[in-house]
Amino acid sequence: MSRKIIAILREIKPNEVLEVAHTIVNAGITQIEVPMNSPSVFDSIKLLHNEFDGHIQIGAGTVTNIEQVEILSDIGVDFIVSPNFDPKVVEATKKADMLSYPGVITPTECFSALNCGADGLKFFPASMLGEANLIALKAVLPANVPLYMVGGVGPENFSSWFSAGATGFGIGSGIYKAGDRSEIVANKAKSIVLSYDEAQK
Repeated sequence: MSRKIIAILREIKPNEVLEVAHTIVNAGITQIEVPMNSPSVFDSIKLLHNEFDGHIQIGAGTVTNIEQVEILSDIGVDFIVSPNFDPKVVEATKKADMLSYPGVITPTECFSALNCGADGLKFFPASMLGEANLIALKAVLPANVPLYMVGGVGPENFSSWFSAGATGFGIGSGIYKAGDRSEIVANKAKSIVLSYDEAQK
């Protein structure tokens, strides 16, 4: 089963990233993102790419400029996620043949991002949008666009977000907090997968 869950490993360190990532993949999650504001972030992303290339999708988050996009392109990541919509970042990402998921909230941002070539939309913070507003947006957005909810989403509200039209979720502290041991991550990842699968029924 291909679950639309992105595990966000903010503040993870290179010496722990592979153990944590294997724990997450073993739980059934096949998209992992390391945000730019993590220590030695490019080292962690290189390790993940070398370990999992072709098996799961590896991405970078909190990408806010084209210089970062260029470095990530050289590493060979699969997708780029941003907290905001910047046309230059989206265009550079697509030029480098990577998937682009910019952060949006308003209809103007949504359509501007899609017109620049974004592959999907990251609603951040999703708690600010709310399920009712997503329902309203879905009425005007193209039907096939992946819509990821990030910020204030988790097992407790997967079902209501799916009902509103969400495609998937980005989960940060709900799956990993800086310093979490792999056993803790394993328990959280399994709970997230179980809740996601139940909400899909």
